[in-house]
Formats: sequence, C-alpha cells, structure tokens
Amino acid sequence: MRHPPRSVLLATAGAFALVSGAVVPVVTAQGATPACTVEYAVTGQWDDGFQGSVKITNNQAAVNGWKLTFDFAGGQKVTQGWNAKWSQSATTVTAVNESWNGTLGTGAGTTAGFLASWSGTNAVPTAFKLNGTPCNTDTDPTTPPPTDPPPTDPPPPDGTAPALHVSGTKLVDAAGRTRRLLGVNRSGGEFMCVQGRGIWDGPVDDAAIQAIADWKTNAVRIPLNEECWLGLSNIKPEYGGTHYINAVKDLVTRVEAHGLTPVLDLHWTYGQYTGNSAGCSDVHASCQKPMPDLQYAPSFWSSVAGTFKDDKAAVFDLFNEPYPDRATAGTTDAWKCWRDGGTCPGISYEVAGMQDLVDSIRATGAQNVILAGGLAYSNDLSQWLTYRPTDPAGNLAAAYHVYNFNTCANESCWNSTLAPVAAQVPLVAGEVGENTCAHGFVDQVMKWFDDHALSYLGWTWNTWDCSSGPSLITSYDGTPTAYGTGLRDHLRALNP
Repeated sequence: MRHPPRSVLLATAGAFALVSGAVVPVVTAQGATPACTVEYAVTGQWDDGFQGSVKITNNQAAVNGWKLTFDFAGGQKVTQGWNAKWSQSATTVTAVNESWNGTLGTGAGTTAGFLASWSGTNAVPTAFKLNGTPCNTDTDPTTPPPTDPPPTDPPPPDGTAPALHVSGTKLVDAAGRTRRLLGVNRSGGEFMCVQGRGIWDGPVDDAAIQAIADWKTNAVRIPLNEECWLGLSNIKPEYGGTHYINAVKDLVTRVEAHGLTPVLDLHWTYGQYTGNSAGCSDVHASCQKPMPDLQYAPSFWSSVAGTFKDDKAAVFDLFNEPYPDRATAGTTDAWKCWRDGGTCPGISYEVAGMQDLVDSIRATGAQNVILAGGLAYSNDLSQWLTYRPTDPAGNLAAAYHVYNFNTCANESCWNSTLAPVAAQVPLVAGEVGENTCAHGFVDQVMKWFDDHALSYLGWTWNTWDCSSGPSLITSYDGTPTAYGTGLRDHLRALNP
C-alpha cells in the first residue's frame, strides 16, 4: 500500500525500542472522588529516551475541549506524541486534545502517548491538571497519597502461535488443522527508521497487541525496512542494525504470545528508480520500489531467515508490492523480471527476483512458510502459477493485495485469476482495504475469501486519516474507524 503523506505520518507517529516498562499508579487522595484522574505510565525505556502514556478520566461535568499539564522533574523533554497535540516549555508539558477526542463526558476517558528524552533520572510526574483543575486529589491538598508499590506488567496470555506449513492448498499447524490468516497490518517498521524518527509508529506493547487480539484476529503482518535491518550507514544507529533487529524480535515474541501469527514483510528497499509510478527518486529504502535490489535484499532475507528459522510460526512475505510491469510494456518481460531478477527493462539497478529471495531463505536452513505477491502491486496473479519460484521446502504460498481502486477488484476477476491459483497453493490477501472511510468494498472481499476459505489481513492498524491510509483505528486501544468497524465486526462474528 502507498503510505499517507509524510505530514500525516509526522502528526501521528510514535516509536521506541521495545523494553518492559513500569506503570505508575493513579495517585489519589483519600476522600471524595477527584475531579479528574490521570494514570501515567512508562511503557518503554532505553539509554537516552523513553515512551510514556497518560490515561485521562474526567469525573466532573462534561468538557468540550481539554488541556492536560504536568511537570517533569528529571530533565525529560517530549520530542513527539500522538492522540494529542504535545508541547513543552521549560519543565511544563502540555497535551491538548485532537479534533476527534476533545469531548469528555462525565466518567469518560482518553489515552495519549509520547516519546521523550531523558538523562540522569526519569522521575515520574506527581501533579496533573486538566483544564487547570488538579487531578488525582480531592479538595484537601494535604492528604498524603497512598504508598502502595507500582504494579508490574501482567504476563502475556498463554496463546503461543502455532508452527505452520503448507499442505496442499492450505496452511496448517503441526496437528494438520487448517489456519486461515485473518488479521491486520501493523505499519511503521518500514518508514519510521529510515526517516530518522524511531522504529514503530505508535505503541507495540502488550496492551497494544491485546487490543489487536480483541478483534478476534489471528495474524499480524509487520512491514520491515531492508536498510534498517542491515544497519546501513544512512540509518541512525539507534534505529538500525541490532537495535532494529531486537525491536522486531521483541514484537514477534509479543505477537506470538497472544496466539497471533507474525508475517514479516520486506516492504521498503534500496535502489534508485525514477520511471513510471516511482514513489520517490531516492536510492535509499524510503519508498516502495518496483522490485527488490540484488545488492541488499538477499542479505536481508538471509539475516531474517537465520534469525527466525527456529520459529516456524513466523511467515516470510518476500516483497510487499512488485510492479516491474510499470517499468516495461512487455508482460512477459515483467514476469521474467519478477521471478529471475537481473537486468530488468526500465529498472536501473540489478534486481533480485523472487527465486533469488527464496534461495536466500532456504540456504539458511529455514523451512518457514513463504508468501510471494504478483505484479501490479501484488494485485495481478494472472501468471503467478506459470512463473512461481521453485521452493525445495514445498512451503510457498501466493500473496495478493486488493483495494477498491485496483484493477482486479471484483468477483469476475477473482473468479478468473485468483480461484485457479487458490486451487493449487494457499492464497493470502496480505492487504485488503478501501479509501472511502467505509467498509462496503471490504465486505465484498471478505465474503468472497470466506466462501473460498482463504486468508486476508486489513490495512492498517495505525491512527491515520482513513481516506489517506486507509487506517482501521482512531486509537491504539482498538477504537475502530467506520472502515475498521467492518473488519472488526466481521472477524468477531467468525469467531464469537
């Protein structure tokens, strides 16, 4: 999927290197119910930075527009945030509501998050004000707060994701039970690091993954960036190499602990392309390229496969959305480029074909399931069976993406081009979505895929404008957009 404009991403982004965090309890005075309560939590911390969140609950008359203020005492400095407009003057931090979450009725709450730097100590704020009214205290300011120790993070649920392999046209677990991948994409790992802004877009802690699981999903697709994984010189060290790899490993572990299948997707890659439908002119991995590059993509997959080869629950998605067909007018040339790579018409860099990437993975000894998307941004599978790469492990499946604005976006095309593929190999729609902020089209997609017992994952679990994303949620607690409501309700109906 093409991503929203950078300005949209900047307005909503947040990222961190995932570590266990501490939750700070609400500090309330004894006596009457406070006018407002604020729960402050440190959800991730590293050498010079941390991620925090504030959960605000309004216990007084309804407010239409809110402003939260508090003071840092340890030299911390907010650098960015989401679900509120964040700013800081000296030690005073201010969070002002967004247009969509400004109304708080009596007893209503909202959550906002931020990234900040720190050094020395990361002292917890002790006083909060909502629209100038002190929170977490009654009218007696001398009443001491409770001294109970902060609770620890609850352990993740015991729902380990199953090891998978291909059996005929199905993905199955070790016991032979069919597993349709039904879930969401969690975008961020492909763009934040190369833009020098972090690793993830928004929280990926246990609560955030639980919110995904609460939609009755069983899979999460995780887009990745080739240069960040390999730690190339243009990537800030704190967001690349070992830091990036460990963050991905932590997220995969957390996803699997909730019983969800992680799908690791090579999304953005190296190589300069300025031809038809170019997403950028940059040689670096800063946008979707027509094909993966021979210089780094095989090394990426060798490293990823070596990292996860003992984890058969992880699925490998070779390359997000190939479009060599936009670089050449010849369909045969495009499919040959897709499979074999090398010097491809209209593409200035040496290309890694799908066979190159399969070979790189299998050379490590990894037997994980592999997905391969077709042409036209993975929307064209018309000759996938003819040109599919050879997989000695026999664990290859087809990947397909579909949005309401694609060419192959109707039942007639699905019957003529997808059904023959699905009759021979497993078929996974790694991205489904629509840019209407509604779910009428996705409803049609899900029905066809349900009728054919196939897999699909919605794009995307990020709090972007649904018409430019499109995005499934307005908050990382799982509050859906109108578009996301369709996917959520459908998955819950399938697995009540």
